[in-house]
Amino acid sequence: MTAAAGFKRLGIAIVAVVALGLAAVAASSWLISADSAREAVKAQIRLATGLDPVIRGPVTVSMFPPDTVELADVVLAESARPALAADKLTAHLRLLPLLVGRIDISSISLLRPRIALTFEPGGHSNWAALIDALARALKPNADRAALSLSEIRIEDGIIHIDEPGRELAEKLTKVDISLAWPSIAKTFGATGRFTWRGEPFEASLAIGDFYPALIGEPSGLKFRVAGAPFKLAFDGTTSNRPSLKIDGTLAADAPSLRNALRWMGHQPPPGGGLGRLALKAQANAVSGTLALSNVNIEIDGNAAEGALTYASEDRRIVKGTLAVEGLDLTPYLSTFQLSAANEREWDKMPITLDALDGIDVDLRLSAARVTMGNAKLGRTAVAANLHGGRLTLTIGESQAFGGSITGSLALARLQRGADVKSQMQFVNVDLDACLGELFGIRRIEGKGNLGYAIEASGTSVDAITRTLSGTATLTATNGALTGLDIEQLLRRLERRPLSGAGDFRSGRTPYQRLKVALTISQGTATVEDVLLEGSALRLVLAGSASIPGRDVDLRGTAHLVAGGSDATGSFELPFVVQGRWDDPLMLPDPQILIRRSGAAAPLLDAVRGRSARDTVRSAIDRLTGGPSPRSVPGGAQP
Repeated sequence: MTAAAGFKRLGIAIVAVVALGLAAVAASSWLISADSAREAVKAQIRLATGLDPVIRGPVTVSMFPPDTVELADVVLAESARPALAADKLTAHLRLLPLLVGRIDISSISLLRPRIALTFEPGGHSNWAALIDALARALKPNADRAALSLSEIRIEDGIIHIDEPGRELAEKLTKVDISLAWPSIAKTFGATGRFTWRGEPFEASLAIGDFYPALIGEPSGLKFRVAGAPFKLAFDGTTSNRPSLKIDGTLAADAPSLRNALRWMGHQPPPGGGLGRLALKAQANAVSGTLALSNVNIEIDGNAAEGALTYASEDRRIVKGTLAVEGLDLTPYLSTFQLSAANEREWDKMPITLDALDGIDVDLRLSAARVTMGNAKLGRTAVAANLHGGRLTLTIGESQAFGGSITGSLALARLQRGADVKSQMQFVNVDLDACLGELFGIRRIEGKGNLGYAIEASGTSVDAITRTLSGTATLTATNGALTGLDIEQLLRRLERRPLSGAGDFRSGRTPYQRLKVALTISQGTATVEDVLLEGSALRLVLAGSASIPGRDVDLRGTAHLVAGGSDATGSFELPFVVQGRWDDPLMLPDPQILIRRSGAAAPLLDAVRGRSARDTVRSAIDRLTGGPSPRSVPGGAQP
């Protein structure tokens, strides 16, 4: 017998066996009724899960590949809102048991199931009884000899997650998940995808020992969730005795924290920043409290280490302590935009602090260096406290501008707008750098102390300036006023009172001591005391400034002191300072200048009506160096 003939006979035998098998399966279809198939499938589900399904629709049996039993309108835990209800349950059958007329399920598919998961106070859920039944079915000494189910698939499902006590309601749609059922092995796995708040996610879950996990004993747990808003991964253990506890390594990543907050339904703070977030920590969750230790977190390139705690019992509360080497606050400065686009008016856009509601924060932060725009600060310790819509930032101490800064800033959300309170102390700082970087004022050089205590409220920055009240003080030594040389101006006017002031804005006015005290009431700053003393100059000033109008109206006296201890013969000049405070105009008292001019003094008397026409002409002649044209013989007489 040739090899070809042998292969031919083998092929015929195989075909005959297959034909006999198909014939046996076809014949078995006559022996298995819909009722028996339904009861067999229910028994298999009960054996695998401990749950007894209720079948409210027709049963369809197909005994030719694919071999299936389809059950329509199936529910578990039948009630007004069942824990699970599916349009169709399809049981896929194993072929060989059918040859002897027995139904063994290899896998189950649930088409368009609606799954309800409701959490009650204390952590219990509507699935507690079903989980207990499942635990009894999977316990080690249970009779599972006939169990063959290895997979449950959910197709196009919907999962409702509710916790009425915290007004939590989430809905997952387009749920396609495969559950690797532990019919033989101890592990449980789930992989698939779903849509959550309009965004598609992929997820996987693995439980190392399913039965201990069901009864609350420690078991290995791994899960991954990945979507456009964020990625989340956990690797550790879980237990449920006496309460839910999760312990392991947690990692999270979000391309944009701002977009993730919007996706979660939270209104992020206005302004910039809140970009990429990366977090890795050791997580411990117990009874609604999540504690993160060995935290490594990075936001907008700012990397910090420390510990955080999140609790969600009554209110959402975040507490923690973080340390950062370099903290760049520049991306967030646009949140506090004080001026309008033209930089000549205060910003009139409405202030919204809705982001301060719904969560409490108690955070301690220390940084080796801090950057705020062009301002560079040294070692800084800050505490942030947010409670009931009121945010308080407390600076324990900041090494900045060659000195130190302490103080606080409080923002409280009002029904319309914000309430602001702040008090700060700047000790022994470089005034040019400090005032320039923080307040945009570059007119004062030297080392000094600056302090203020203010409060205000309003719907915009412009409105807040109109209610601003408080006090401010400044003291400095051995510095200079820049942009104006008052000493040179006084010496010129002393020599030639009517020569004109000229342009002295590029000069400097040195001082040995500078003192400023202001009282602010409803947007108006009253100058209580301004004193500048130098080796050759003494200046006192009084008046007021409008903070909403950004202008000043001041009056003062400048003294040009003679050399030595003898002040006899010193030059004294009253003056006014008026205009916008970023470019004020200094005007000497014209009457004093005219009176100091010997030639013009008679003219001043004439203007006041105390001299005759000849006195006026004489004064003009002295000023111009010659006779008045109208006094020349033959000239026109007035």
